[in-house]
This record gives sequence, structure tokens and C-alpha cells, in this order.
Amino acid sequence: MSNPFFDRSAAFQTGGQAPGSAPAQTPNGYPTMPGYQAGQYGQQAASYGQYGQYGQTANQYGQQTAGYGQVSPEQMAGLEAQYQAPSATNAVMRRMTYDDVIIRTAGMFAVILAMGALSWNLATSTDEAVAGLSFLAMFGGLVGSFILGLVNTYKREPSPALILVYAAFEGLLLGSISGFMEARYEGIVVQAVLATLATFGVMLVAYSFGGFRVQGRLRKVVVVATFGYMIFSLINVVLQMTGATTGAWGLRSLTIMGIPLGIPLGILGVILAAHFLAMDFEFIENGVRNGLPRRYAWAGAFGLVVTLVWLYVEFLRLLSYFRD
Repeated sequence: MSNPFFDRSAAFQTGGQAPGSAPAQTPNGYPTMPGYQAGQYGQQAASYGQYGQYGQTANQYGQQTAGYGQVSPEQMAGLEAQYQAPSATNAVMRRMTYDDVIIRTAGMFAVILAMGALSWNLATSTDEAVAGLSFLAMFGGLVGSFILGLVNTYKREPSPALILVYAAFEGLLLGSISGFMEARYEGIVVQAVLATLATFGVMLVAYSFGGFRVQGRLRKVVVVATFGYMIFSLINVVLQMTGATTGAWGLRSLTIMGIPLGIPLGILGVILAAHFLAMDFEFIENGVRNGLPRRYAWAGAFGLVVTLVWLYVEFLRLLSYFRD
């Protein structure tokens, strides 16, 4: 399990493929070529293994089999040129590549930054009327990103338009939260961004060069812990909205031996999000290896952005406890 979109799509699993796409390997395990279509098990190729009536042969002795002739020098030269040509890459065959995922991820963050700058200005405005709009932007961003996050997660095929609209709502939410936090704790946003980028870089190096994978029992522990963490977060949000808790962060503001509960929970959230990054890298790698259509790069970008946003919010909240 990683982002739900990756888990629901067999295309991002090891050896999986997108619905309707050509198989990546032949039944014997060899890479396929363009136009390859696997036959049904037990079927023989046409005109092979077929016999006429008893005692009859297909051709008279000395006759040349129909359809086979001499290859001209021009044809031989063309075949030789095709043989010597380099193999087609994923980009040439319009399949998903790492560059496709990077470009679409950058596009989503560009939308998030643009909408975030707008809601940031609303949140930090000294005009009370304008500042009041920031709460509307934050609430709209929260509802919109939540709904579109679910829609994009459970959609069978990735929709670039819906994913970009999700990024716009996410930008409204993050910009408002970041503006409020920066007004109270100067410099905290830069610290959270740097911490997020550092964690991303460390996990990418650990995955690419250190062979770090979240598999087996570790994956099960991460999944169960994340499920419990999300349930607690949902309950905490409901209690905050209903006024059942008075702390700025709800139940996270409770103290145990003088330590806010949000500190150990924040550290746990950062650890879980970091492990999810490693799982996202693995699913994206599987998608590229399986030769998925290029449109699935949007799914890879969506899953990666969701995890990075989660990691940023965890750092932002965790740093606020140390500032207090």
C-alpha cells in the first residue's frame, strides 16, 4: 500500500500493465516489439502443423512454396538498416518515462504555488475584509482538495484536468495555512520547505543507491500505523470543528509530562510520510518498467504530490510546537 491510487491500479504493480495496453513481455519472458500480439495457448500458427488427406502432400516435388521468393538487394539493405537501428525508447513509443512524471509534478507544484500565493496574500493582509476572505479560501481549499483527492484516487483513468484542479484547491489550502503560520512564527515556512526537500532528497538517494525498499513486514507496519494515524487525525478535525477541544491543534495540544502530544505524533507522521515516498518511488519505477501509456505519468505525479504535501504539513505543524 502507498497512495491509494497506486494500490488500486495494477499498472503500477511489479509486472503489471495498463488495461488495453500491449504486454511488455512474451510468454517466454522476452521483451515485445511494436505490434506484438500473443496467441492463445495451444493454438498453432496458420499453415503450420496442418495436413491434408491421407497420402496427400501440400506441394508436388520440385515446386516452390507459394509466397516465398528471392530477397532483392534493396530489400536486404532495408532489413539490414532496420536491424542496425537503435531500439525504440519509451519516449518514442509514447510510453511513460521519468521525465514525464517530473514535468507533470512540476506543473502541479506550479499551480499550487500560484494559488498559494493568492491565498497567502489574503491571509497576511491587514485589511479585515480581505483577511476574512482567507478563511473562505482555506475552507474552500480544504473541501475541494478533499473531494477531488478522493475522485482522482478512485478514478479508473487519470484525468489531467481534475488533477490540476485538485492542485489549485490544494494551493488555496496550503497558502492560507502557511500565511497564518508565518505571521505567528516568522521563518517557519522556509524551514518546513527545506525540511521537506531534505527528506525527499535523502529518501531518493536511499532508494536509488542504497536499495531501501518498504516491503514485507515493514510495509504492513507502515500501512497499519498510517491507517490509525489517519483515523486519529480525522477525529481530531471533527472535534476542532465542533468546538469540543480548545487547543490550537485539538487533541495534539494535550500535554503528557509537559510535552505536547503533537510532538511525538508529528515525528511519527514525518516517519510515515518518508516511508510513503519510498513506496511512491517504487510504484513509479514499476510504471516506467512496465511501459505504461504516457497518460499514467499524471497518476505518478498526483501520488507523489499528495505525499509531499502531507510531509510539508507535518513539518509545519511539528516546527510550531518547538517554536512555542
